[in-house]
Amino acid sequence: MTGGLAAAMGIEYLEASPERVVARMPVKGNTQPYGLLHGGASCVLAETLGSVGSALHAGKGRIAVGIEINATHHRAATSGFVTGVATRVHGGRTLATYDVVISDEQDRRVCTARLTCMLRDTPQG
Repeated sequence: MTGGLAAAMGIEYLEASPERVVARMPVKGNTQPYGLLHGGASCVLAETLGSVGSALHAGKGRIAVGIEINATHHRAATSGFVTGVATRVHGGRTLATYDVVISDEQDRRVCTARLTCMLRDTPQG
């Protein structure tokens, strides 16, 4: 899954499997007016990672659609990269849920998020 918003935000995938997805994102270009990593950028990273994991879990001929995300922002990041690690906590036939931990380059937790995706058959067009 490349292109779109993830590409515009500079998200780089480091690892991807149905159980775990890891990617990093630059802080620069993804900040709010005070120079801090935008909370929405953290949510984009979390939803991207959880969606990729969900799509891999769903398998060929199926799609994953995010239906719920929540996030707690623990500390600010002002430079460098943040890394997100999405770990599957539930993988069923119709739903997949991932916990996502986003950390700064000093391995300090910046954000904790959880994403649930609905898994569907690919629409026939």
